Amino acid sequence: MSSMTGVAGEDNINLDKADRKAVRRRSLHLLGELVSPHRRLFALSVVLVVVSNAARAAGPVLVAFGINNALPALTGGDAAPLVLVGAAYAAIAVAGGSLLAAYTYVTARLSQAMLLALRVRVFRHTQRLSLEFHETYTSGRIISRQTSDLEALRELLDNGVTQLTSGVMFMLFTAISIVGLDWKSGVIILIAAIPIAFVTRWYQKGSELANRASRVVSARLIVHFVETMTGIRAVKAFRRERDNAARFDELAGNYRRATLRNIKYFGVLQPALNGIGNLTVAAVLLIGGFRVLDGDLAIGTLVAVLLATKQVFRPTEQIAMFYSSFQSASSALEKVSGLLEEEPTVVPPATPVPLKNARGAIRFRDAVFGYGDGRLVLPQLNLDIPAGQTVAVVGQTGAGKSTVAKLIARFYDLTSGSLTLDGVELRQLSNEDLRRAVVMVTQEAFLFSGSVAENIALGNPQASRGQIEDAARAVGAHEFILSLPEGYDTDVNKRGGRVSAGQRQLVSFARAFLADPAVLILDEATASLDVPSERQVQEGLQTLLGNRTALIIAHRLSTVEIADRVLVIHDGRVVEDGSPAELIAGSGRFAQLHAAWKDSLI
Repeated sequence: MSSMTGVAGEDNINLDKADRKAVRRRSLHLLGELVSPHRRLFALSVVLVVVSNAARAAGPVLVAFGINNALPALTGGDAAPLVLVGAAYAAIAVAGGSLLAAYTYVTARLSQAMLLALRVRVFRHTQRLSLEFHETYTSGRIISRQTSDLEALRELLDNGVTQLTSGVMFMLFTAISIVGLDWKSGVIILIAAIPIAFVTRWYQKGSELANRASRVVSARLIVHFVETMTGIRAVKAFRRERDNAARFDELAGNYRRATLRNIKYFGVLQPALNGIGNLTVAAVLLIGGFRVLDGDLAIGTLVAVLLATKQVFRPTEQIAMFYSSFQSASSALEKVSGLLEEEPTVVPPATPVPLKNARGAIRFRDAVFGYGDGRLVLPQLNLDIPAGQTVAVVGQTGAGKSTVAKLIARFYDLTSGSLTLDGVELRQLSNEDLRRAVVMVTQEAFLFSGSVAENIALGNPQASRGQIEDAARAVGAHEFILSLPEGYDTDVNKRGGRVSAGQRQLVSFARAFLADPAVLILDEATASLDVPSERQVQEGLQTLLGNRTALIIAHRLSTVEIADRVLVIHDGRVVEDGSPAELIAGSGRFAQLHAAWKDSLI
């Protein structure tokens, strides 16, 4: 299945019948996979719910026996039958309650085990998916899958399943006891079940669509909130507060209306079920009363049937109450199962070729690449980068510079052609060897929660504090780190530990240099640095890039000056290739870019 099929399908509330069945089968399959490791616990829960509700439903039968048989025996001087009935009633009450408590505990353990497995699975699977997926599937939707959708499942598994299953089993056993006591009264119950079935089916269809629509609107609301908060600088810079607030008001209003539609269905279902139940009790009492007068029905049996009839419809309110959460959880499960069905477009090889000591020689041969079904970004690229060479890549926006970098880092795979590292196809390298050999630093320097030292150590978790500090010195980050409140131990996300964009970039440089890769890619990595910081980093680069292959993608031509070689890319093709001095002396694109850059400095 293509990566985009599941994404499009899971949020579509207008699926046809066949697609809806396929989605439901997919969701049930996921549920089966979650239950499978806990089959014994699931089997125990089934036994407990059956036995406990059978015991609870036996009460009216004992009442009928007590009135019809034990009371006449008592009037004759024999109290034993009544004592036995009382003892039996007490025993089944204790047994039923104890078994129901045990069932609740077992199902809680089962639901929490399933939720833990699903939560971890969603997180690991989302990390495993390729960059193509994450550039299409917004972060807000992923957050929605991990939070609101899993929360809906938690509510259902923790409470809804227990109430629903117990209620259905109790209704079933109570109905059986009614039929056993008096089949004619059982017919009345069966007749009453017909309108209940119709009302329940009506609610099921309507609430299913309402809940699916509610989940979609909820996801859109979360997406808008996340995008607004993560892009708050742009929001304030372009005065988007009013427009964003209007959009949020619209989405929040849509969510309110979707929720009210669902409440409307429940508002009809609950009184309908209660009304049908009360009418059924009235019918049993009326018909049974005349039958008692005619001698066709014992008074004890009528009392027991009335008790059972009142009980048989008691769980309907609970079932109705939790049916809404069931529908919400079903919609959530559909979305989560859709996310888990996504497959990475960049997959590790089944039998990887080992590459322990990479040198860093890169070769493109007849390389063709395009994003998805769009136009080709690289029509046909042939390029050799010897090990240890520092190569600067320049060109207009959209020329394909960053695409070349992403292909070398294997964030994407070529559409056709060959891309090798030290003569080995990138597709044949294990993720461990590839990530050890190739490190990419982008303009978007991201620091994780934790100290500055921990962030630098991501490049080499086994590094000592001395190695961490040496890496920071090499890129010119040591001085500003020492100026922080707690130096290298400063938490970057706490007050006093905030760093500027340029300082974040320096930390990410130190992280990359500590990793000591064979190939280092800097994709617009100096764009957020001021001129003094850039010069400081360039000094570190000249020292540290001497023995490794480096690919520097930059608009700032000052960064290009340290390169051994410059590639000018235009429309996915290398149109100029030479040293900076050679290209500046010519009259091509790079010479024009360099002249324009020099003029901008005047």
